[in-house]
Amino acid sequence: MTDTTTFSVALHNETATTQLMADLALLVGPGDVITLTGDLGAGKTAAARSLIRYLAGDETLEVPSPTFTLVQGYELPPFPVMHADLYRVEDESELDEIGLSPLPDATLILIEWPERAPSAMPADRIDIALTHRPALGSSARAADITGHGRAAAIVARLQALREFLDASGYIDATRRRMAGDASTRSYARLLRDDGVVILMNFPQRPDGAALYNGKSYSAAVHLAENVKPFVAIAEGLRAQGISAPAIHHSDLDHGFLITEDFGSEGVIEGDPPRPIAERYEAATDALAMLHGKALPETLPLDGKTYEIPVFDVEAMLIEIGLMPEWYLPDRNAPLNDERRAEFFAMWRELLKPPLSAPKTWIIRDYHSPNLIWLENRTGIARVGVIDFQDTVLGPQSYDVVSLLQDARIDVPENIELTLLSRYIKTRRAQDTNFDAAGFAELYAIMSAQRNTRLLGTFARLNRRDGKPHYLRHQPRIWTYLQRSLAHPALGALRDWYLANVPPPQGAFQGASQEPSQEPSQAASQA
Repeated sequence: MTDTTTFSVALHNETATTQLMADLALLVGPGDVITLTGDLGAGKTAAARSLIRYLAGDETLEVPSPTFTLVQGYELPPFPVMHADLYRVEDESELDEIGLSPLPDATLILIEWPERAPSAMPADRIDIALTHRPALGSSARAADITGHGRAAAIVARLQALREFLDASGYIDATRRRMAGDASTRSYARLLRDDGVVILMNFPQRPDGAALYNGKSYSAAVHLAENVKPFVAIAEGLRAQGISAPAIHHSDLDHGFLITEDFGSEGVIEGDPPRPIAERYEAATDALAMLHGKALPETLPLDGKTYEIPVFDVEAMLIEIGLMPEWYLPDRNAPLNDERRAEFFAMWRELLKPPLSAPKTWIIRDYHSPNLIWLENRTGIARVGVIDFQDTVLGPQSYDVVSLLQDARIDVPENIELTLLSRYIKTRRAQDTNFDAAGFAELYAIMSAQRNTRLLGTFARLNRRDGKPHYLRHQPRIWTYLQRSLAHPALGALRDWYLANVPPPQGAFQGASQEPSQEPSQAASQA
């Protein structure tokens, strides 16, 4: 028997319909099917239009009724959407002609008048039945929302979200879509007369099947699988003087947060984007300050404690294993068993120094997309950090690499080395025993580890998750990797990569393997 979940919403006006459909849009994605039923004039097209405009981020987008065209497609920022109206369909065989049999993959489908082709509707779907409610007002409607099969969980989550917004006083707020990231999280800005906040939807979900010693990829490498680490680390960072968003309301069980909005002023400028010196300097100083402290390994969380995971050797090896698993097959260079064993044996040996180094909080994705410039604050507090739920305990060099070898933008080598010298000078001022040359070696090793992982990650995002735009970052990652492989401590790895790892498509083939200045030289000059 198919699982179903139903709840009802009173929609007193068009604004209420817009808010409901924005909330639903936060939870659905490509592959989901939403059917809309109701009499003529019940508001089916208005509801579909609201959802499409929300996903487009454009309240004025032309969204005509597909009554005569039958199907209307939209290439929207998060994913494609298909809006269909079956009122004029006489026979289900006609669905072949309009591209609805079978339903297209990787597309969100909105279907009005699904009762015209009942057997063609998928078992997993969301039904929205709209009816007039004249007693509540001339434009009032009631929406009975039912989730069938796998979509039952989405509808249950929608009900929980609406209850959370109501309890926190934001059910009547205006919603504005925000761009997401590579994760399953989604975001919206909530606007009221008293200001703007951010709604985070963080569903509990592992990344991948249990392929790594019985664990999902996210569990094996200690990525957050629910919202609780975000809450714990946010408060921990704020306690250390780092600007993380204040959390105003939370539903930890369902994974909903309402947080402070830092705005959208970044740390980069131009086209193509490049670092803003003052802002990258402040971001570097924030890391140096944090790494100069003895930080707790457990943090309070909702009356209990949260234990920050350790970035252990197995997690690091699984991460770099994404390169032979995903990147090398894409480049027609899969490893045989002997080469694969060589690869992991070299890395086990190479990772011994960073694993034995002093540990700190590794924020992990401490780079431009996740750093917001807060002009009205002072010092390092001007750097707002918004992505930190995957924090682990590990070598101090990791986040310095994340910042100075930004995966999303080109950081020129001279800027990288200048900021690396700035970090080292600050650490030396804090601690006269700080080993600058040793840190430079750890920087090179963790750069190689991170960039090896990213080559595989971006290949996986393309092939597994249907996100080809991440491939454009691979040539940049390759350039950073060549910089780190030039360090003397990585000589054997450099030779092995040269023999076994082809560059990505679009990488500059004539680039030298040797940077103009090694991190070790920057350390000696600091």
